[in-house]
Parts: sequence; C-alpha cells; structure tokens
Amino acid sequence: MLQVLPQSGPAIRIPQRQVLRLGRRIWYNECRGTYAGLTSWNRGEEFASLGIGHFIWYPENRSGPFQESFPMLLAYLESQGEVLPEWLKVSVGCPWPNREAFLADVNSERMRDLRRLLTWSMPLQARFIVDRLAAALPKMLRNLPRSERRRVRFQFYRMAGQAAGVYALVDYVNFKGEGLKGQERYNGQAWGLLQVLQGMTGKASGQAALDEFAASADRVLTRRVLNSPPERNEARWLPGWRQRLRTYRTPNTDS
Repeated sequence: MLQVLPQSGPAIRIPQRQVLRLGRRIWYNECRGTYAGLTSWNRGEEFASLGIGHFIWYPENRSGPFQESFPMLLAYLESQGEVLPEWLKVSVGCPWPNREAFLADVNSERMRDLRRLLTWSMPLQARFIVDRLAAALPKMLRNLPRSERRRVRFQFYRMAGQAAGVYALVDYVNFKGEGLKGQERYNGQAWGLLQVLQGMTGKASGQAALDEFAASADRVLTRRVLNSPPERNEARWLPGWRQRLRTYRTPNTDS
C-alpha cells in the first residue's frame, strides 16, 4: 500500500515493488523500454539523455536552461554502493561535445561501460526518480506564499491518494521537473509540476483528478511551446508530449 505522509518528512512513501513498476513505465515513456535508448542524444538538443529517466548531461564547461540530472544520479548510485567506471568518477561533464561525436562513439568501451551501468542499476534509477517526487512537495511549498500552500498541497495529495495518480506525479516531475529552477522558464513562465498543480481547481478524487491533472499539464506544456524560442522548434515535441499525458488519464493496476 502507498503511504501518504502529509505532516512531516517526505511527502509520500512508495513500496519497492511499486517503485520498480513506475521505473519500467518511465523507461517506456522515455525510450520505449529499449536498451539502446538508455544512451541517447536527441536531434537539436545540447545534451545527452541517459538512463531510464533520460537524465540530462551537458558537455564539460557548458550548461543550459534545463536541470542537469545525470551527475546527481551518479552521486546517488555511488552513495548506494555502485562502483562507477574510473572515467566516470573523474569526469566533470559529458565527454562527448555534441550529438555527432556521441553517435560516432556509440560502440566504444566508454559507451559500453555506460550502457552496462545504466542496465544493472535500473532499480536504483527508479528509486532515484521516486525519491525526487518525495522531496518535491516540501520544496514547492517553501517557494509559495502561505496563501497558496494549502491549495497546492491539496491537489498533490488528491493525486497521490491513488496509484495512477502517483504514476502521473512521478512521471511528470521526472519529465519536466518541479517548476522551481529560475532558468527553466520562457517569458518568465515555468512548466513543472508546481505549475500543473496550480492549474487544478477541482476537489473530486479518482478519474476526475486524473483527467484534470492531464488537462492542466497539457495547458502548461502548450504554453511552454508558445513561449519557446522559435529556433528550438519545440512544437515538434508537443504531439509526443500529449501522447504521454494521455497515459495519466488511464488507471493502470501496474502503477
């Protein structure tokens, strides 16, 4: 059973069996559950996307508007006893400077090291993703005026009270973040979990909550695309994003 902890500590506690199911679903969402997809670099992007959550890794001495999560994953894996390849331990950034270099090196020993690590550490990657959600609510509330905290907390637990809602929360915060990072904004407007929860006003649980969360997420992501720099051509991503959001509306016993 899911444990909801509204008073103190992490926002929710999710059993390991459910964590693994969530990890498999996110892996499918990010790269159709393929092993090749564990080491990706999407066309038109400035970073590699690695692991079941497509964690972002920028090349050395480069950064961007999106939160770099792969170094945080590596630190987490080490804290859990995983032994990293030596080159990863000393790396201060993605060693491939661009997508072309990354793809040209796809069969190298370093890339094989990376795929092995990302394959055998899948359970820990899933826990890393879930732990991010558990920490998300306290972070979001700290960044809100007191007058808004109660409503956002209510909408969070409205979703977290059901397994399908937990899946939607976990997937979205991995997919688009908490919505707190100053750089992750276009025209001053963010697109993370906080903004989705702020866009919800209903009170009914069950399917009504799932439908409203998905609809709010659609509005938030559509606004992001409209605000995005034209050269990024983010409209190309919107159909796939909407397909992903549709999975939030469908209760799944494997969540």
